[in-house]
Amino acid sequence: MKTGGQLIVEALEAQGVRRVFGVPGESYLAVLDALHDSPIEMVVARHEGGAAMMAEAQAKLTGRPGVCLVTRGPGATNAASGIHVAQQDETPLVVLVGQIERGMRGRDAFQEVEYGKLFGGMCKWVAEIDSADRVPEMISRAFHTAMAGRPGPVVLALPEDTLTETADVAASARAEPVDSAPTPAQIASFGALLAKAERPMLVVGGSRWTAESVAALQGFAETLSLPVAVTFRRQMLFDHCHPLYAGDIGLGINPKLAALVRDSDLLILLGDRFSEVPSQAYELLDIPDPGKAVVHIHPGAEEIGRVYRPTLGMVATPAAFLEAVAGLNVTAKPGWAARAEAAHAAYEAWSTPPDAIPGDVQMGRLMAWLDERLEHDAIFTNGAGNYATWIHRFHRFRRFGTQAAPVCGSMGYGLPAAIAAKLQHRTRDVLCFAGDGCFQMTGVEFGTAVQEGAAVIVLVVDNGMYGTIRMHQEREYPGRVSGTRLQNPDFAAFARAYGGHGETVETTDQFVPAFERARASGLPAIIHIKLDPEALTPTRTLSEIRAAAMGK
Repeated sequence: MKTGGQLIVEALEAQGVRRVFGVPGESYLAVLDALHDSPIEMVVARHEGGAAMMAEAQAKLTGRPGVCLVTRGPGATNAASGIHVAQQDETPLVVLVGQIERGMRGRDAFQEVEYGKLFGGMCKWVAEIDSADRVPEMISRAFHTAMAGRPGPVVLALPEDTLTETADVAASARAEPVDSAPTPAQIASFGALLAKAERPMLVVGGSRWTAESVAALQGFAETLSLPVAVTFRRQMLFDHCHPLYAGDIGLGINPKLAALVRDSDLLILLGDRFSEVPSQAYELLDIPDPGKAVVHIHPGAEEIGRVYRPTLGMVATPAAFLEAVAGLNVTAKPGWAARAEAAHAAYEAWSTPPDAIPGDVQMGRLMAWLDERLEHDAIFTNGAGNYATWIHRFHRFRRFGTQAAPVCGSMGYGLPAAIAAKLQHRTRDVLCFAGDGCFQMTGVEFGTAVQEGAAVIVLVVDNGMYGTIRMHQEREYPGRVSGTRLQNPDFAAFARAYGGHGETVETTDQFVPAFERARASGLPAIIHIKLDPEALTPTRTLSEIRAAAMGK
């Protein structure tokens, strides 16, 4: 006989879980006790939102569900930010939440929450394990559900008395994601559409990718000389130095790439959905008829035709689709290669850092040096803010598994994600980019990095404001600054206070030695980069944005 807590841990072990992230709570003490005797590592976060983001980032980098453990009530509501990332980013996540005893339900007991109502709109499945003998069944279903179709989060509530109840049941076998594949008739129709096309284009994104399917993608694109674009924050899916790479369809899109999408007569959307950001606020294509031939391949049937009516829809994973089209008897037409070459040249021009921005720190030079200095397997993480443009536009991703960034645009994501990445890949460089506002959302997780020996390097780009909001504020209400100023600490001293390494960079020339010292320290490190507030974006100053708005 085993307790419910022991059965939970045994079930996680059967799923191949090596690491869980969480904040302890009395509601699931029996699980914590069972973890004491388990090979599963418990990473103790400082806040449940950070723990959920760590688990989500691990899932992004591994393809298997990340696991987060939080206590009831406030613990669960704190975790909601990470759950929302998993929902919008299509990431498999299993969140185990402590719950009140079963006999107290409905009495508004201490920290009682109805999790179905709280998380129902964000999760693929929300349930409560009401008896210990159902633990294997429920954990197995949670993992299957999180990975199936369009991946996403699952929440399981664990009543305190269920975890101390005993049962004699065996753990279920490891869950594997179910593949969906196109039919031969669909592949034939796809071939016919390709044969008719004069200006085809391939747009890739989503979450059900592997290193093997990314390699197959490159081979497929090369066979047909297709220009390849990636969706927002899915840049690691195609080598940026490959001659077929056309850029990313995200915030602040290259106007020439937007024109390329509009001009295409066959748009192949593989693995992702054309949601608000890649569709440029739903302006790139008409709704519901996109005005061109669109082939939409996605593992979730509910995504096909949700916004745009496709000419051809296929419920399939990227790997299954690429395997099915490998033998397709279609060749590139004259002009396809030249079109792709022009698209890549436009990307290269767009992704060249500016020569100068206001102030003594030239971020363009820093980005160029990092690209030269770091190995291609270095992992970049970030949250949200104008500073992220320096990565998305100017860093050239070369390999799969090197990016963890929130498609949903959540602030505070970069540091928790970097910690998860470093714990998963101890020998690789892991860089977190964060704005001063973004960092302070989850900056306390630097203590988690120190405690776990996760030697991440955090670049805090400090301009003393919530920069993105200030940019919009200056556009809409020029000169009327309200609610966007920040008074910041000494971030390098903050790092040292936690037992990490801290550096301050106030001029461009200070960056390289500061970075090398941080890397050589072997400690989690923060490099505090003081950026001129005028350098609001890589290409426009604060004054220019304000002047343009006032001149309307």
